Amino acid sequence: MSLAELLDATTDPTALVTTPSGLSVSFEFSPPKTEKAHENLWAAIHRLAPLKPSFMSVTYGAGGTTRERTHATVTEIQAKTGIPAAAHLTCVGSTREEIDEIARTYWDAGIRHIVALRGDPPLKADGTGGLGGLGYEPHPGGYAYAADLVEGLKRVADFEVSVACFPEIHPEAPSADIDLDNLKRKVDAGASRAISQFFFDPAVFLRFRDKAADRGIDVPMVPGIMPILNFTKTAEMGRKCNTYIPRWMTNLFEGLDDSPETRHLVAATVAIEQCRYLAKHGVKDFHFYTMNKADLTVALCHMLGVRAKAKVVA
Repeated sequence: MSLAELLDATTDPTALVTTPSGLSVSFEFSPPKTEKAHENLWAAIHRLAPLKPSFMSVTYGAGGTTRERTHATVTEIQAKTGIPAAAHLTCVGSTREEIDEIARTYWDAGIRHIVALRGDPPLKADGTGGLGGLGYEPHPGGYAYAADLVEGLKRVADFEVSVACFPEIHPEAPSADIDLDNLKRKVDAGASRAISQFFFDPAVFLRFRDKAADRGIDVPMVPGIMPILNFTKTAEMGRKCNTYIPRWMTNLFEGLDDSPETRHLVAATVAIEQCRYLAKHGVKDFHFYTMNKADLTVALCHMLGVRAKAKVVA
């Protein structure tokens, strides 16, 4: 670096770290359980919608427990913001006929994008099931796995279908190779995008992306980014999802349980470094797990150069 460049970098702290242009973002929300949660959700949506994401997705509870709330939230987002909305749909707890009918209802409502997942069974009294838990059993007469669901959705209508992928291996997969084979089946069945489980070591995602390409998986591999709102809860979720929590990250958040403002700043720093590293290595699409809160996601998008273009009127 020349002296002139060094001086410029001293004046402009972003000069040493550039972010590629043309990035695309998408956001994930959960259906609200209460009126207050509904207000909080829409406060987040109103802040994030002006960023013009490629889509906004809404999760589906274990065992289909949020079916009606997911449907209502998805259709409301698309109707009020004009942004394409994607509905999560799982294999759990329904026959093929029931899931096909749900899919047709979405299509008739103008929803063209489904996130197709095997899904987690409800948590049982013996501790099995739940997020990342064992004990999944295909529903009698239902779609057994996500690849079967993708194939079924494509028979119902010409949906855009996103699926999940696991840079650090699905908790129930016997090996990384078997996990990649499963992803290949989902893509061959008609999936057009794979959204990753959240992770914190960007090199892990990049290695996974390269291995997927070597297997002939040629759809976009989109990293799922989890801004840390509560480190303890995130770490617990990570353990269930087989997501490695680096020791350096544990050290960064240590002692910040009662310092929310500092914790927020640390979380933003961790996430933007992760995103910039990924962008530097060719990642163009980012999917943010918002947890129905906007502040960190807005800040991350701003630092990535994704900013409001026009006000969205509900």
